[in-house]
Amino acid sequence: MTEYENGEKSENGEKYEKAMRPEDLTRLFVERSNAGDAAGVAALYEEDAVVAYPPGSRTVGREAIRALWEKVLANRPHFEPETPLPTLISDGVALTSTPPKDGSGARAQVVRRQPDGSWLRLLDQPEFAPPTR
Repeated sequence: MTEYENGEKSENGEKYEKAMRPEDLTRLFVERSNAGDAAGVAALYEEDAVVAYPPGSRTVGREAIRALWEKVLANRPHFEPETPLPTLISDGVALTSTPPKDGSGARAQVVRRQPDGSWLRLLDQPEFAPPTR
């Protein structure tokens, strides 16, 4: 059975699917981004989440994340699913990460279990390159 986020609804009025495992967040992010659903992407984040994007800056809070993704998705980018690295979980907090398909560094997110058992992103580093020596 699919769980849906409390109070969060898509533009067509249907409730959003909840991430019941930390790894679900990446799949839901790709699906909602490819659908052009900035509000749906923002619903994957805690209210006071922090995203390290655009590069070199921070976007703080769900509403700011929604506004950022409205701009990003206006260009209709296409996202491909990326194979996740092993998830680390401890006491209701998890670290999820994926290596980009182009090999240009990594992506990492700190996610937190919510009182209803679902997971939301708290910190998101969507792209960073390995240090140069």
